[in-house]
Amino acid sequence: MPHLTIDYSSRLAGVLDAGVLVKELHPLVLEESGSTGVCKTLVRPVDTYIGDMSSGETAFLHIEVGLLAGRPAHQRARLSERVLDLADGHLRAAGVPEAVVSVEVRELAGSYRLSTVTTAGG
Repeated sequence: MPHLTIDYSSRLAGVLDAGVLVKELHPLVLEESGSTGVCKTLVRPVDTYIGDMSSGETAFLHIEVGLLAGRPAHQRARLSERVLDLADGHLRAAGVPEAVVSVEVRELAGSYRLSTVTTAGG
């Protein structure tokens, strides 16, 4: 059930293998969160800037994990650390010389709902 959003700077396009990252993230998130079901993930390359922008666009990767409410803060923090370690490893393996990486594990709002739309014959 977890929802993941991976935003990465366009400078990492062609360097970061998002498909491989996602394949490793899904089981890690399910294991650490105790979630059942499947992860749903959005991957988006974006223009990113940090600070006064004097150095231009920077390499930046942000991963957000949305979970249903009820997990203790220490469990969410451990998941954040594990996801951060995995992301750092991917960037190092890709030869990225410098990047800013962040992770947020958050609880989905009480208004969260999920629907699966099917079409006739689908």
